[in-house]
Amino acid sequence: MEEVKEFNNELNSLYQVKPPISKAKMNGLTKLALKSLKHYKHVVLSIEKFIHKCQPDYKLPGLYVIDSIIRQSRHQLGPDKDPFVARFSRNIAVTFHDLFSCPSNEICKIVRVLNLWQKNSMFSPYIIQPLLDMAADPTNVDIYVNGLLVVCFYIIFFLLDFFYMCFLNLCFSLLLLIFINVS
Repeated sequence: MEEVKEFNNELNSLYQVKPPISKAKMNGLTKLALKSLKHYKHVVLSIEKFIHKCQPDYKLPGLYVIDSIIRQSRHQLGPDKDPFVARFSRNIAVTFHDLFSCPSNEICKIVRVLNLWQKNSMFSPYIIQPLLDMAADPTNVDIYVNGLLVVCFYIIFFLLDFFYMCFLNLCFSLLLLIFINVS
């Protein structure tokens, strides 16, 4: 947990410099986050809290911290072993709702990051597209919620279809066994 405390101290030190944040500072935060890999949940929570509580001028640097961490984590660990993307996905709608309270001239920079994530398949299109829609109208969080409901519907439909097919296969197998035993 010492690594997480060190990360939090470095994250909170962003307030001591005026945006934009230097590349060295960003690299330092990224290295500390990856050093705290065992406690990735705490790192993600710290960044989400930072974005939620910080002044509007620091929202975009918070997003850049997320971007730097997930890119480096994907690069070093590979997409299958990267825990950060999945963890950031959990509260991404709330995080982006907080991000959109940044100065209006920075929304295009948020969209640029989303487009990069989409291009590099950092997150599923089902996650990115509602965030892009939210960028078009940052006051309308319902767009993301409705998009998420559609995704949940498809997942439930897929699972029901899967279990139905398993049930049919089981019934067919039982009938086949009964027919073989009767013969």
